[in-house]
Amino acid sequence: MHTIQLKISEKVYDKFIWLLSKFNKDEVEIVSESADFNGTKDYLQQELNEIESGKANFISQQEFEDRLNEIA
Repeated sequence: MHTIQLKISEKVYDKFIWLLSKFNKDEVEIVSESADFNGTKDYLQQELNEIESGKANFISQQEFEDRLNEIA
């Protein structure tokens, strides 16, 4: 199955959704961009900006493992 992303005018949106609803789920599934996706995208962009600006703090692999062991 293929996935495509479309921008649809408000004028035809309802008609387009109606058309897609005529197919069964095995043929066409509407996958909407979720708030989770946008939230994750924004978070990752902020993290990238922090890294690029030199403000990010890094830890070693050993420090990471030690922190995980403290949690578990």
